[in-house]
Order: sequence, then structure tokens, then C-alpha cells
Amino acid sequence: MTMPARFCEAMKDLGGGRADSPVLVKAPARVNIIGEHADYNGGFVLPMSTAIFTWVAASPRKDQRVRVKSHNVGETRSFELNGIRHGETVSWIEYVKGVAAELADYGVKLHGADILIDSDIPLGGGLSSSASLELGVAYALLAIAGESVPTPELAMLCQRAERRYAGVQCGIMDQYTLACAEEGNAILLDCRSLDVAQVPVPSNVSFILTDCGVRHSLPDGDFNERARECASAVKILARNAPDIELLRDLQADVLEANKKALGDVLYRRCRHVVTENKRVQRTVQALEDDDLQQLGSLLDACHNSLREDFEVSCDELESLVTAANGSDGVYGSRMVGAGFGGCVLSVTDTGNVDDIAADIRANYRAISGNEPWQHIVEPAEPAQVVSDA
Repeated sequence: MTMPARFCEAMKDLGGGRADSPVLVKAPARVNIIGEHADYNGGFVLPMSTAIFTWVAASPRKDQRVRVKSHNVGETRSFELNGIRHGETVSWIEYVKGVAAELADYGVKLHGADILIDSDIPLGGGLSSSASLELGVAYALLAIAGESVPTPELAMLCQRAERRYAGVQCGIMDQYTLACAEEGNAILLDCRSLDVAQVPVPSNVSFILTDCGVRHSLPDGDFNERARECASAVKILARNAPDIELLRDLQADVLEANKKALGDVLYRRCRHVVTENKRVQRTVQALEDDDLQQLGSLLDACHNSLREDFEVSCDELESLVTAANGSDGVYGSRMVGAGFGGCVLSVTDTGNVDDIAADIRANYRAISGNEPWQHIVEPAEPAQVVSDA
């Protein structure tokens, strides 16, 4: 358990020097192997967690104030538990306020708290730093209150917090993965039924994350627009196919029959979702067969679909995918997360993963002039309290 050094130092002063130790929570990052933009369409995803963490330390207060310091942002913000209100603009504190509000609505009797947050996860990198923050804060507030919420319900509670307070119309994948994924496995998650199957990742398969250096801002960017486009497509499709409630219900033949009614843009958005759901199922089979060639081909196909049909790429992501796939030993690569920036996921053999990672860095450095952040994916436990006050 390796916390950032500055976090360890700051914990000593948390709560004004009281003798009791703060509650400490760690919540991992999420890496989605495949199944991008499928979750809010009710489709299938194949995520796993990895051992980079959001760390949350919290000490109880005697009043109803929640005071939160973020090392990553360099800010301290406060709010009152009595009458939590949306901020005029979306910022990081809205995620914290949203979690507290949803816990209170659930029936948890919250206590005021001094909270300290630090994260190893690149913010806006497509690794679910927001959901990691939400789960970390939720477990900290629950521990201080001496209460608990069943894990699946806690995941949905955190999703509602992000939707209502941060304005991001996200699906359930991120929160559910960080709350429920078992160490060493990816999970095949049906985002409508929430049925989960644990999918072991073969020991000889490694994934490398490399950051292109561009940051997205989901509420201000095109993520919500993609969600609106998908919802608009469902309305059009339902005129002729009333059984379609979400795009996961759409079959390829029905899509083609409605191509003219949808128009070019909505047709391509639908085509991505239809083909991506199939790629998820094929990726599960590739992992079960230990087939690195097939796995890489599916990641490449996913990236191409995200670029061409969903239009969520950018020049830096394209340069990084080119750099990664130009490295010997990489079988395939794709952008991860919502797009518009963030990280690229590459699949390779475990045997020489360090050398391959160095080669990717060198290739991207030659293209961009920048030294990218990088992480070799490591299995991690779900979000949890690691020490109690």
C-alpha cells in the first residue's frame, strides 16, 4: 500500500491534530478493455481495475460542515450537510457534494467531516478518476457515520451523484467496476441488467496505458452530446421497432433498414454501438482462448470505430495510437474513456512489457516532443476502507 508522500504528511494534521486516526480509503482506477460508450446505451462492457488509486482520509467533525482539501487541485472547499445545493459551475467539489447528498437521500445519517483527497490517477485521462473519487468519498463518509450500503446500490448511488451534481450523463460501468470487480479479473457487465461474469485475464497478457497529454472536460465537451444523439436515435428507431428501448436492443439488419431515417450522423453513432457490443463478446472469447492476435485486432477495430463512427478522437490520440502500434510486441491499441483526449490502452505479451512500454514512450516522444505518463496495468482490489478511525 503506497500512498503519495505528501498525502502521508498531510494526514498527520487532518482534523486539527486530534488524537484519533482518520478513516483511510483507497479506490482504484478503472480500465475498460473494450465496450466504449456502450454503458449508457445499456450494452456490454469489459472493464477491470488497476493499482493506481484515489486516497481519501477523513476525520469526524462535531458540526454539519464537510471541509474537503484536494492535493491534486490545490484547493480547500466546504459545504454544509443541511441543505446541499448545486454549485453555479461544475468543479471537483460537486462530485463530493453529490455523493453526500445521495447518501443522505438513501437514509444515511451523515456526520460533518474533514476530508483529504489525493490521487495517482491522471485527471481526465479516461481512467475514471471521477468514479474513483466518488467511491472513495462514499466509503469514507459511511465509515465515519458507522453505516453501510450494499455494494451494487452504492455504485448506483455514486452514478446518480455524477449525473445530478456534475452533469455527466454517464452509465453505470465506472462505479460498478470500482465497487464490484474482483482482483485479477475483468468483468463482463451487462449495463442494463447489471448481470456480472468474472473474466480471468491470462497471466501472459499485459496492458499498457499511455497518456497523450490532452485533457477532456466531460460536462463542457461532447460526451453529453453523444448521449443525446443516442437517445434521439432510439426515438427514431422506435417508430418502426417499438421493442427498441436502448441501442443495445438494435440489431444490424434493423439498423440498415432505418439508415435513411436516421441520417448519416445518427446512423454512424448506432453502428458503433452495435458493432462494439459484438466486439465485447469476441474479446471475452479471445481472453478465454489466450489469443493475443485477436485481442489486438479487436482493440484496433474499436479505436477505428470510435474515430470514424463516434468521432471522439483527436490528433494527439491518433499520434499516440500510431506510436504504440509501431512498437514491436504491441498487438493493438485504442483510446480509453470518453475520448477527446486521455490515455491509450495497448495489449502485449507480459514477457517483455517493460521494454515495449519504453519503446512506446520513445516513439511518442519523437512525434510529440513530450514525455508521456505511463502505467502497466496491475490487478487491484475494489474500493475499500483500509483503516478505521
